Amino acid sequence: MKNFIGVLLMGVLLNACSPNNVQVNNELGKYFDSAGVKGSFALFNNGTGDFTIFNLNRYKDSAFSPAATFNIVQSLVALETGVVADEHMVIQLDTAVTMETAFKKAETPYFQEVSRRMGKDTLQFWLDSLSYGNHQIGKSIDSFWLNNTLKVTADEQLGLVKRLFFNQLPFQKRSHEIVRKMMLQESNANYQLSYTDGITVLENGKQLAWIAGWIEENKHPYFFVLNMEGVSNSPISQPSKELLRKILMNQGFFEGKR
Repeated sequence: MKNFIGVLLMGVLLNACSPNNVQVNNELGKYFDSAGVKGSFALFNNGTGDFTIFNLNRYKDSAFSPAATFNIVQSLVALETGVVADEHMVIQLDTAVTMETAFKKAETPYFQEVSRRMGKDTLQFWLDSLSYGNHQIGKSIDSFWLNNTLKVTADEQLGLVKRLFFNQLPFQKRSHEIVRKMMLQESNANYQLSYTDGITVLENGKQLAWIAGWIEENKHPYFFVLNMEGVSNSPISQPSKELLRKILMNQGFFEGKR
């Protein structure tokens, strides 16, 4: 995907907008510190164009394996090519699993099988078409998004989910809609929270957690991406979700007042 904040900042310069549209919020670092991790966070208010970022350099310049967040791309491609008919299509693993279940639970074996069925040429075509990360597949068709071959920045992740929300990716509207439906995690009178998350292991042996998606309040979408690096021997999935919730609460979400 194109560098999202780079395009945004270029727009700020060309249109002589206030640089306050991009706010580096170091206060958010306290949530990472209290969790004993490092990382980055970004929130984009689509209505106003305001961008709140913690750890700007890591956000825009550091690339990592996308882990299960790559299931967004895999699902779109699988639906578009007919490899997967819809979110209810079952693949028999140890048990029968649908794409929707595999997506929500980040069940890697399902998407590994989908990847094998799509094949390298198809996946390479779409990685190139989307300009996704470094475009690299390498030799492992069923693990390249997990083993530090394919890498993507947090900025690119945010650009991907924003375009997904607005049907702006080069896929049919139906494919966008199915993936958005699978991403919905919470829905009530105050907000709708949609995201996908993933865990991988970096070359340094530490765990990396991603969460990318959006929160809607009063029909206004706000797009976010969390990137969190923790120690090698401690669970990181649930702490990353707790960290996301604390940050979103800090930004005034969950009460339907945004």
